[in-house]
Order: sequence, then structure tokens, then C-alpha cells
Amino acid sequence: MIKLKRPTATRLPITEARINLGQVVKRAHLNREYFILEKDGIPVAGIMSADEMEDYLEMRDPAIRAQVKKSNGDIAAGRTRPADDLLAELRATSAARKKRSARR
Repeated sequence: MIKLKRPTATRLPITEARINLGQVVKRAHLNREYFILEKDGIPVAGIMSADEMEDYLEMRDPAIRAQVKKSNGDIAAGRTRPADDLLAELRATSAARKKRSARR
């Protein structure tokens, strides 16, 4: 399994984030940065890119978590194949479907 570098979060007072909101959002979106907004030194909210937020919400789904766990097990056991082989199979399947639908 690939080890990812643990992301860090920049802590900002909520008033500073409000003043610089456009820049904060741009950094979250383009640079995949995380921000924790604080009110009186207490963390109250976070900002991350929309794509990462969607991924996070998907990973909370037990069915998706189970599929990821199974996939990681397959990788660890060496049950993988080259992407080129998979793409060739998908193209062949797609071409066969197009032929069948053209005959109808």
C-alpha cells in the first residue's frame, strides 16, 4: 500500500479567513490545502476542496469503505493487472456492444 504524506492544516482566525476568503478558497482548491478556522482560539470549522469533501463523504459510506478494503487486499495479494490490459478489454467490450446495438 502507498503511504501518503499526512496533510497539514493552516489555522486561521475566522476574521482573517473572512477578509481573505477568496485567497483561502483558491489555495484550498488549487493547492489542496486545508484550513481550520478558529474563533477565540477554538477550532470551529474547516475548509477543503470540494472534490476532497465529496471523497470524504463517500468514504463514510460503509459499502464504499468495504470495496476500498477489498481492493487494497487484492493489491496486497498481487491480484492486479496492467492498466493497458484492462483498457483493451473495455474497448473490446464496448465495440462488441456497439455491433450488437447496430444490428437491432
